[in-house]
Amino acid sequence: MGRGGRSVLLVALLCVSATACSLASGEPSPAPGGGLTERGPAVETDAAATAPDAAPSVAPAPLAAPPAPAAVPTPMFRSAVGSITPELADRMTPSSWRAGCPVPLEDLRYVTVSHVTFDGTVATGELVVHADVADGVVGVFATLFAERYPVRSMRLVDDFGGDDTDSMDADNTSAFNCRAITGGTEWSEHAYGRAIDLNPVENPYVLGRHVAPDAGRGYADRPDLPGVIHAGDVVVEAFAAAGWQWGGSWDSPVDYQHFSVSGR
Repeated sequence: MGRGGRSVLLVALLCVSATACSLASGEPSPAPGGGLTERGPAVETDAAATAPDAAPSVAPAPLAAPPAPAAVPTPMFRSAVGSITPELADRMTPSSWRAGCPVPLEDLRYVTVSHVTFDGTVATGELVVHADVADGVVGVFATLFAERYPVRSMRLVDDFGGDDTDSMDADNTSAFNCRAITGGTEWSEHAYGRAIDLNPVENPYVLGRHVAPDAGRGYADRPDLPGVIHAGDVVVEAFAAAGWQWGGSWDSPVDYQHFSVSGR
């Protein structure tokens, strides 16, 4: 066999099938249906990169709710009733009590009560009253506290040297004071511990054109403002329930600050 024949035989042996020849020659191989399948270069894929994101194995904890604001405690009314101690007797003598007063110290009681102030806070006030009205006075101020009626100041008149004018000028609520009635010589009901003057500036004493204290002139026509007492309001009704009468119902003078058991 010549050189050309040997070459043909070699090709024939190598190209046993069309598929083999296509592979050997780099030609496209026939597709199953008779067409050609284009072969491109192999591409490596990363399964982890092409797969969807996997769900976390543990779900994140929900956000904690913000803490509830702390509840503001409701102010409580507090009161106390006690005898006149030696220390208190020294404080009262001789400014509001002295020998010759119509009531001995042993018949008086020292009363402390909670009250609402004009700025809405709570304070402790003090009064000296007769023993037989002490519990009733506590009941009155418990009602006024519940109704949020404001009291400017509640200190013993002894803090003003027993001077009723100075106490009124300070808008101070007071009770016992061994003194005569205004403009007279008879004992005032305050000298018995059975009278209380409440918020004197907002509730002045009025006799004609005379107004006391002087700072109360703007309240003589009874504006509807905090601390001002009106007929039939919670203040008048609370004292009436305890058996006290209001000087604001007098014809002349009219004493809007004054409450007493006897009505004088």
